[in-house]
Amino acid sequence: MEIHLIRHTAVENPENLCYGFAEMPLKKNYKEDFEQLSLDHDFDLVISSPLQRCRLLADHFKFGYKTDERLREMNFGNWEMKKWTDIPEHEINPWYQDFINVKATKGENLLEMQTRVLSFWNELILRKEINKVLLITHAGVIRLIIQTVLQFPLENMFSIQIDYGKKVIIEVNEETLSVKKMNI
Repeated sequence: MEIHLIRHTAVENPENLCYGFAEMPLKKNYKEDFEQLSLDHDFDLVISSPLQRCRLLADHFKFGYKTDERLREMNFGNWEMKKWTDIPEHEINPWYQDFINVKATKGENLLEMQTRVLSFWNELILRKEINKVLLITHAGVIRLIIQTVLQFPLENMFSIQIDYGKKVIIEVNEETLSVKKMNI
């Protein structure tokens, strides 16, 4: 199976707001960004995050697709849609020190997000009837999947740059998982 993961295109966020689960609009010229993308159309299955910034891409390419809540970005809880600089230091500093275990109030930590994403991932890779899949999702989800495939320490996850509107291709064979291409 070949799994293509694409991150949504750039968002309109001039105030540097914290967002994950929240709806954040794409840049005003997002259709121009879409025109720059080169996507195959021969997918057996297309699954998108339910957030609009992902669904717009699926709609643009006229994919028949499903959505799955488990493909959402991290839930930042009470920090959602606040400026990063407005999050109180007594809340954000512990997260900066341990983003794996610490979470915003009413949010999720990285381990909880990983459990959610891997629940989806493990179901997907067992589907033998599918040859080619497209997942339209977010940088955090893509990083967690790459971390799982390459099996490096979770704390190194943010060392991977996932560009807006770029793809990662993962190959799933019976015995191996491998990252074939990144940021294409």
